[in-house]
Amino acid sequence: MPEDPRVTADIEFELTLMSRYHTMSRQRGGQKLERSAYLILGRLELEPPMSLKELSEEFRLDISTINRQVGALQRNGFVERLTDPAGGVARKIRPTAEGLRQLHEDRELNRHGVGSVLDRWSDADIRNLRDLLTRFNRDIEQIEGRLWPRPEERDD
Repeated sequence: MPEDPRVTADIEFELTLMSRYHTMSRQRGGQKLERSAYLILGRLELEPPMSLKELSEEFRLDISTINRQVGALQRNGFVERLTDPAGGVARKIRPTAEGLRQLHEDRELNRHGVGSVLDRWSDADIRNLRDLLTRFNRDIEQIEGRLWPRPEERDD
């Protein structure tokens, strides 16, 4: 913990605002996917098909909540259920081509929004922000004992 508890309080406040601004950008930016759909599709994009139980464990949500969210994705044609390629009993969930197309479209809108905020920042400041956010999230993952998959690492 920082020596000055006000620093931790300031960081918590800024993270709260960042969460609010991210949510608000979804309302203004024309994104089509709900937040939960965006997160589930993003996870499924990076890994082999997953069962409802696996998704429930990774998102730390009740299986009925994940089932409802996946059901909405399936009704919209964004995911499909398939038999387990490994021969297991549970059905697996994977994104459809349409689901990935919508995810990529929404992601591009989000990236454009982030880019417009960072437009006047130096390249060094942008990389520093990226590196600190990555470190912060990875430290959370270490504490929780659950690593979140990431796109392949990029060289700078």
